[in-house]
Amino acid sequence: MSVPCKFEQSLLSHEEYEMVRLTHHPAIYDAEATALVDLRSRLRKMHDKERTLSRQKRREVRGKGGARGANFPGNAERPSQRKQILAAAVKRLNRELRRLNNLMAKTRHVEAARKALALRRAAKFVPYPSAGLTPNEGMAPRSSTRRRKIVTGAKIGRVSQATKVAQAIHDTRDA
Repeated sequence: MSVPCKFEQSLLSHEEYEMVRLTHHPAIYDAEATALVDLRSRLRKMHDKERTLSRQKRREVRGKGGARGANFPGNAERPSQRKQILAAAVKRLNRELRRLNNLMAKTRHVEAARKALALRRAAKFVPYPSAGLTPNEGMAPRSSTRRRKIVTGAKIGRVSQATKVAQAIHDTRDA
């Protein structure tokens, strides 16, 4: 549920409101990711405190628990409203941090894709040919002296023709 900023300001102290104000639209985009993570942890602690106070106030209203401290101002509604405001602020921070993480991941993927494309394009260019055999000390690889055996097309066709002839002989024998 959306809560007006004036209502937030009326429920929170000045320091608390300044932290919550940083989670709203224009201010949240100017902050660094590390500052947002730090702010999220502080807001979570404040939210936990308000949740505890809200539970205690509800127990007092039901008559199940004693009063907390000498004087606890307000009724059970105020701590729960403050808790909702802080929960909404944490939710906004989580959403912004997720957006920043997705944006960073996307830029990393784009950079990796560009690097891969550059490597692929570089691999297409043929490097200079080797200098060949050069006079130097030590062993050098020698090219093979064996002759390459080339099978002629007539020999290749001879095998398939022999199969055809054998099949024809077999077919005529049964008839």
